[in-house]
Amino acid sequence: WGEVSGGTSWQAVITSGTTAATAGNGYFCNTTAGAITLTLPGSPTIGDEVSFIDYAGTFDTNNLTVARNGKNINGSAADLTVATERAANTLVFTDNTQGWLLKNN
Repeated sequence: WGEVSGGTSWQAVITSGTTAATAGNGYFCNTTAGAITLTLPGSPTIGDEVSFIDYAGTFDTNNLTVARNGKNINGSAADLTVATERAANTLVFTDNTQGWLLKNN
């Protein structure tokens, strides 16, 4: 038998400010007290993933901004605003043209 490794490394709940994401990590984002920003890695490589979840069901009231950190998100040079209550998403990096793409969980 072999040991299974890999997968998402979930981090403690974040509640404020700008948090610099690390590839391979998942973030429980609590926007109860106000909108927060999660900044994507600045030098990603193909296949890098970052996940986030609406911890308290408040993204519709206080949005999560996913800052692109110089790379495209879904082919666009714009940050991603998440305003859907209970959203749970994973972004995977493809290349410098499309950048970070949403992945079905």
